[in-house]
Amino acid sequence: MKSDIQDRSDIRKLVTAFYERLLKEEDFRHIFLEVMQVDILAHIDRLMDFWESTLFQAGKYKGDTVEAHLEVHHQHRLNAGHFSKWLEIFNETVNDLFEGRIATQAKQKASALATIIRLKIDKLEQRRLEINN
Repeated sequence: MKSDIQDRSDIRKLVTAFYERLLKEEDFRHIFLEVMQVDILAHIDRLMDFWESTLFQAGKYKGDTVEAHLEVHHQHRLNAGHFSKWLEIFNETVNDLFEGRIATQAKQKASALATIIRLKIDKLEQRRLEINN
């Protein structure tokens, strides 16, 4: 039987496994490593702060998740397929490693986050099209 996400070490396990899977996808590898030139180890630490703050109200994450993804979008257009695949891999990773209330909450938060970012990008693209017409 799998346990629930309980602490930062579980979050490390989740985030590390998730990025191992995500970076096997050519488009995500391209975005992270070539376009944005992300330091993956530093990124994982930042995401651990994000998830610990999101799931356990730790108050460690001080960034702006939406703004960070809008910056990625400016460098490499993100589309619905990116968000669907990201969420699919995230949910599969959670399901493979954990089960319980916090694991379910993590999947719900990820879905909400993907939706919010996608809506912001869609709004940005709509304004861009209006300006260009």
